[in-house]
Amino acid sequence: MKIVFFGTPEIAVTSLQRIIDSERHPVVGVVTQPDRPAGRGRKLTASPVKGCAIEHNLPLLQPVKLADEAFIAELNEWGADCFAIIAYRILPWKVWSLPARGTINVHPSLLPEYRGAAPIRWALFDGRDETGVTTFLIQKEIDAGQVLLTRRVSIGPEETYGELATRLAEVGADLLLETLDKWERKEITPQPQDSTKLNKAPKITAEDRIIDWQQSARQTFNRVRALAPNPGALCRFRGKQAKILQTRLTDAERGASHVPVGTTIVADPKMGITVAAGTDALALTVIQPAGKRPMTGAEFVRGYRVSPGELWS
Repeated sequence: MKIVFFGTPEIAVTSLQRIIDSERHPVVGVVTQPDRPAGRGRKLTASPVKGCAIEHNLPLLQPVKLADEAFIAELNEWGADCFAIIAYRILPWKVWSLPARGTINVHPSLLPEYRGAAPIRWALFDGRDETGVTTFLIQKEIDAGQVLLTRRVSIGPEETYGELATRLAEVGADLLLETLDKWERKEITPQPQDSTKLNKAPKITAEDRIIDWQQSARQTFNRVRALAPNPGALCRFRGKQAKILQTRLTDAERGASHVPVGTTIVADPKMGITVAAGTDALALTVIQPAGKRPMTGAEFVRGYRVSPGELWS
């Protein structure tokens, strides 16, 4: 089948490259986001998918408005049998309905679990030990189309968003290629999603990044890894913001049960920092003070002369 590929970030490059390398489904064009300002100089920067398209001399479109008639006309001229999409924008009906064999999306969850913009992060927030990847046919309702194939993936007990996203990108690339192969041979019967298992995964907000020390150590541990390495979980120490990039569950004694949550119960120049949570305690193993580089908990103790009893909020 002739394919038009839609995608923008690095995780999408993995799938595009896998299709190209297979040589089984010609990529007749690529659609990606317009170049965006980035860095301190706000220099216009191409998306990773654009870089891959240029490397392979593939036709490329970067529409600002997906409903633009000129864009749709050019898209039509490529004559694709099927569109493949991963980590791109929501497509209007007049785009996703164009190809005869439909538009296939790759989603990093076991749909209908974690429909939405941040499925990987919410699986980690919720402390799941398993997730997966789904390929499905796009329809009007977001992430609600008929399922083509799924693949289950276990989540490591300390795995972060960055680590899990990288692994799922590889799994997703394999699953997309398998889907395209079987879809071309008409070996897949699309299945409706079980709406009773619906679990939403909305975009992460600024509020989602704030650590609530009233929560259990396990809940905060999951929040931190769901936001690592970027954008990072946030709290305050001595009135200034700090990112917590890595934590560790610990059996350190909290002492008396009346110790306030957020209290530093260990501040050791070699062992680092342990903080009281709503239940149990949590070691802060990588901290990034505002405007500074990330540092270990032990480095933070030495640099800021932290003492037991100081509060995190």
